[in-house]
Amino acid sequence: MSEELTRYEITKADVRKDKLLKLGGVSAPLAGTAIGGLIFFVPFLLSVTTPIAGMFLILTLIGLVAGLLVGGVGSAATFLYRSRWLGRVRERVAVDGIRAEEVTWFWNELKSEEKRALKEIDSKNLMLGDAYRETLASRLTATRIIKSTTHELVLAKRRRNKLKYLKSERLEEFKEEIERDIENLQKIKAEAREMLIEAESRLQMIEAASRRGSELAGTELALKKLSARSEQLPLALEAAKMEEEIKREIERETADILDSD
Repeated sequence: MSEELTRYEITKADVRKDKLLKLGGVSAPLAGTAIGGLIFFVPFLLSVTTPIAGMFLILTLIGLVAGLLVGGVGSAATFLYRSRWLGRVRERVAVDGIRAEEVTWFWNELKSEEKRALKEIDSKNLMLGDAYRETLASRLTATRIIKSTTHELVLAKRRRNKLKYLKSERLEEFKEEIERDIENLQKIKAEAREMLIEAESRLQMIEAASRRGSELAGTELALKKLSARSEQLPLALEAAKMEEEIKREIERETADILDSD
């Protein structure tokens, strides 16, 4: 279990890869257009007769269009790959809670008003900007936990409904275990909702303090509490998921044994 819950750190290689993919996606149409045009434009410049020059001019225009199309396809493929890769990175980062310095990797998950507020607060007060970013990390963590626990609860309740078709001496034991799992997931989800409400309230307070040009009393203590919950809840959820996987495997093995009998 310790291996599964090891914190994933964003590396320089990740940052470099993200920049290269972004650059490649943006430059692909330009590069394709330039290459497609130059292939025939150089012969056009070297043409000695008007008919040949006219032919290469037409081919140059065709090359420009073809290069643009090929570059556009390459750009779309690059951005699609980048999107999927970023999704995998985010999942690995969020396993044990999102930290303030990792918020930029979840930029697409921020609300438009949060992006605007973060930029404005950073430009006015760096300390409040750090506090806002820390609180955003807690908000993102809580939102992801709520979404994940909702999905896990659906699966757990579905398995509970399937137990009525399972004939086993351990049926009652399985029922009790699933009920405990559901109760545990509901508890995690409730705590995540509380954390979400607290984080959203803190965001509004920081925005108000920034507009007044003042510091926010009690920010450090409140952020420490939020950060602690941001670290604890994801780990609790991952532990619950791992227990769920083990129990599902036991159920499958039991069902297979009964079928073979």
